[in-house]
Amino acid sequence: MAGIEPEEQLKELGSTLSSIEQVLDLDTMRRDIAELREQSADPDLWSDQERAQAVTRRLSYLESELNRVEGLRQRLEDAATLYEMAREMDDADTRTEADEELAALHKAVQQLEVRTLMSGEYDAREALVTINAQAGGVDAADWAEQLQRMYLRWAERHGYPTEIYDTSYAEEAGIKSTTFAVKAPYAYGTLRGEHGTHRLIRISPFDNQGRRQTSFAGLDVVPVVEQSDHVEIDESELRIDVYRSSGPGGQGVNTTDSAVRITHIPSGIVVSCQNERSQLQNKATAMNVLQAKLLERKRKEEAEKLSELRGEGTTSWGTQIRNYVLHPFKIVKDLRTGVEVGNTSAVLDGDIDEFIEAEIRWLRQQESA
Repeated sequence: MAGIEPEEQLKELGSTLSSIEQVLDLDTMRRDIAELREQSADPDLWSDQERAQAVTRRLSYLESELNRVEGLRQRLEDAATLYEMAREMDDADTRTEADEELAALHKAVQQLEVRTLMSGEYDAREALVTINAQAGGVDAADWAEQLQRMYLRWAERHGYPTEIYDTSYAEEAGIKSTTFAVKAPYAYGTLRGEHGTHRLIRISPFDNQGRRQTSFAGLDVVPVVEQSDHVEIDESELRIDVYRSSGPGGQGVNTTDSAVRITHIPSGIVVSCQNERSQLQNKATAMNVLQAKLLERKRKEEAEKLSELRGEGTTSWGTQIRNYVLHPFKIVKDLRTGVEVGNTSAVLDGDIDEFIEAEIRWLRQQESA
């Protein structure tokens, strides 16, 4: 917005924020917060641990969102005051401070605006993320583990709770697959654009000749199922195996056969859980994961049928989506949005918001086209 007076920029940002406030419906948000606070104060709430955690997570999220919006409104007012002070005192330092805050406000309002684009049927849900090592041998397994760390670090940066349900370790290094939950409202809407194949190019640490290696890992994101969802699962179509939980290097984590693997025979979907203490708990968690994957499969089939009825081609954006190049130069580039970042270390440490925000905008454009 070069060439536009700061006061005008602040006015435009204020107008954008007002539109965001309307979409988010702050009055309803405040009412929900009051109800959730009342529920959380009920001493009987914690007799149902799962419900209690859901209530406190939702309350924490809504309070954070409300504080974020109200904080931005206050910052806009403070920035206007800062510019006024700089003009009255003819103070270059105060003007510089105001300009820096204006730039920060542009970014903060844009980030909040992205949240209003998440209006899909399941966007408000928590997310189940599955990562699988693909082509590339031991490098692919190592790459899958790096991706797991990247997303867990991203969630940690935002204060989103996560829970790893199952990890299958590779023999030499890394992992064959992992499934974990991101337990925050709108986690699915935020992460669904990450679905697809992630490609790594680097000098392999596992090649004694120091050659460049390309490896691939696939990422799948589905929304967590809720009680209102109806997913028919015929018990006769399931194969349930139990086995002993294990960690890297085959080291025993549990001395009993408590881990559970469920195969849904008609679809070929396989889910596992080994993080709970009992076989019963692991089976319940694995069934929830299976329901989520079947729900997403059903949603995609319905979307494809609708596209056929409209005479549209099916979308294939969930293939290779991003390149992570560590040699001969360093860059991470998204193949759909064109976003490029040169600080590969920061990206692999979970600094991926720039990619995610661009994806959300891109997906909205694809869906409204």
